Amino acid sequence: MAGRAPVLRVGHWLLVGVVLVWSLAPYLWTLATSFKTERELYQFPVTYWPHAPTIVNYVAVFTQNPFGRFLLNSALVTVISTVACLFIAALAAYAFARLRFRGREALLVGLLIVAMIPLITVIVPLYILVRNLGLLNSYAGLVAPYVTYALPVAIFILTAFFREIPQELEEAALIDGCTRLNTLWRIIAPLAAPGLITAGIIVFVYTWNEFLVALTLTSTNEVRTITVGIALYRGEFTFPWGVISAAVTLATIPIMVLILLGQRLVIRGLTAGAVKG
Repeated sequence: MAGRAPVLRVGHWLLVGVVLVWSLAPYLWTLATSFKTERELYQFPVTYWPHAPTIVNYVAVFTQNPFGRFLLNSALVTVISTVACLFIAALAAYAFARLRFRGREALLVGLLIVAMIPLITVIVPLYILVRNLGLLNSYAGLVAPYVTYALPVAIFILTAFFREIPQELEEAALIDGCTRLNTLWRIIAPLAAPGLITAGIIVFVYTWNEFLVALTLTSTNEVRTITVGIALYRGEFTFPWGVISAAVTLATIPIMVLILLGQRLVIRGLTAGAVKG
C-alpha cells in the first residue's frame, strides 16, 4: 500500500497538470494572438508565440470602436445588477432560512429549476416585454433580466450560509428590541459576508460575460456591453483576429482579478450550497 502512494501522487499531479493546460490553453493562445501581426497570423507553419510582439492590435481596439464606452457600460450594468441581486437575494434567503411557511422547500427547488431554463428559450418573450415597457437600449432594460436570471442561484447560496448562523444570536437581538430587518443587516449579513461575496462574484461574472440578452436588447453603442462590442470588430469579409484577441484579453482581466482574489470564498460558497441546500 505504501508503494502505491508515490504512484497515486504522481498520477494526481499529472491529472492536475492536464486539467490546468486544458483550461489555460485557450486563454494563452488568445494572449499570444493579440501580440501577433496580421501577416504572422496567417503564415505557415503556425507560430505558437509571436516572433516580433506588437501592441498594434491593442491600439486598434480603442481606435476602431468605442471600447472605453463598452467597458463603462459593462461596469455600470454589472455593478448595479450585482448590488440589486444581492439586496433582493438577502431578503429572500433570510425568509427561506428563518421563517416557517408552507411550501418553503418546494419554492426553493422551484427557483433552482427556473435557473436551469436556457436563456435562449425565453429571449423572444423577453424582448417583447422589454420593448413594450420602453426599455430597449437602456441600462434598466439590461439590469432587470440579469437580476431576475441570477437571483435563484444567489438565493440558494445565501440560504445555505444563513442556515449555518446560530439562531440564538438572532433571538438575542430580537429580545433586545431589534426588528427582523435590523437583525438581518446588523447581525446575519456581517456573519454571512463570505456568502455575500461568493454570490456577488458569481453574479458579477455571469453579468459581465453575458452576450445574448445584451445583443438582443441593445442596438446602439451608448448602452452596448463589452461582449457585444467585441463582436463589432469583425469586418464585412474578414475577421481581424489580432484585434479581437486583444479586446478579449482586456475584457478578461477584471474577471481574472476578481476570481483570483475570491476563489477560496467561491469554492466555500458552492460547497456550502451543495451540502446545505
